[in-house]
Amino acid sequence: MLRGKRILLIIGGGIAAYKSLDLIRRLSERGATVTPVLTRGGEQFVTPLSVSALAGSKVYRDLFDLTDEAEMGHIQLSRSADLVLVAPATADLMAKMAQGLAGDLASTLLLATDTPVILAPAMNVRMWEHPATQRNRATLAADGIGFVGPDDGSMACGEFGPGRMAEPMAIVAATEAHFAAGPLAGKRIIVTSGPTHEPIDPVRYIANRSSGAQGTALASALRDLGAEVIFVTGPASVAAPDGVTVVPVETALQMKDAVMAALPTDAAVFAAAVADWRVASASDRKLKKTRDGMPALEFAENPDILATVSRLDNGRPSLVVGFAAETDDVVAHATAKRLRKGCDWIVANDVSPATGIMGGTENAVTLITENGAEDWPRMSKADVSEKIAARIAKALSDDG
Repeated sequence: MLRGKRILLIIGGGIAAYKSLDLIRRLSERGATVTPVLTRGGEQFVTPLSVSALAGSKVYRDLFDLTDEAEMGHIQLSRSADLVLVAPATADLMAKMAQGLAGDLASTLLLATDTPVILAPAMNVRMWEHPATQRNRATLAADGIGFVGPDDGSMACGEFGPGRMAEPMAIVAATEAHFAAGPLAGKRIIVTSGPTHEPIDPVRYIANRSSGAQGTALASALRDLGAEVIFVTGPASVAAPDGVTVVPVETALQMKDAVMAALPTDAAVFAAAVADWRVASASDRKLKKTRDGMPALEFAENPDILATVSRLDNGRPSLVVGFAAETDDVVAHATAKRLRKGCDWIVANDVSPATGIMGGTENAVTLITENGAEDWPRMSKADVSEKIAARIAKALSDDG
């Protein structure tokens, strides 16, 4: 899929720059031609010689290289590629892009290019979560810039959380999805997945039996049609797919915040099994048995994420899809839910124990729209996802 593709790889400054070496190798072995641009910060972590050896190409480093600039080389570089990858994309590079600054070769290339751009952010968790960085991310997303990652995990600074650069194979998958040129190319779609865990105390929580399999399959199917997928997932037992931006959460409140931060998007698919209730005041210590009997738990209602997004006045996705897991009167309950929530579609299924659907590999769904209910035969969750993704692509195409 990448054979003959020309990729301009900008390597920002950060410890994650070491992953760029493996990324070059992975792209090259798939037939891509990689032209590397190494920032001054990037040179502190990887050497021009190692980058050049792996890419089999000259490494570009200086905006004012007279040999190249005699023919306006920075303009040619910025436009001769099929794709511009920035990995790692530092907070500084993202800020420069968002503000249209061009003080070095990397930022000048990014401002001058008319080629699609994908960023793989990498930075300290506090830097990633800072309002300024999130504003820059939203600005860049609105400008059509694609993202892969960041991932959640331990960092070189000793902290844990979102900010780790996506693994090279995840970036490769996002690159391949971009070149797939499917019907969803250029579209951004949120997919929520998995259960939420609502804490009772540090060792106990309220949850449900959702495995996250259907949400993961949906994210994969939408990615394969060319969409940029923001995958907001609770603690699922099924691993998140490659080639999507994974936002891990635990609680319903965290899931709502992650969804709102990811907007605007073209569509939103709410496949997560979000807990309706949470313990109002979770204990910070393990609750103990006492002679007084079971402790009283006071509950509070969780936010209705589907309804909140469906009723947005500004920034509402063109298509909002909810899921309804029911155990009886499936179509009636799901039809009422679509009207109550204000979403466009509901994907309803029967998850009563006899079906084996909750946590299983198959599903039998009914698609409910303003035109009525459409029953689909039982099939694998992957096949269900491909069918839903195709319908989403058609709906977004019809909307222009």
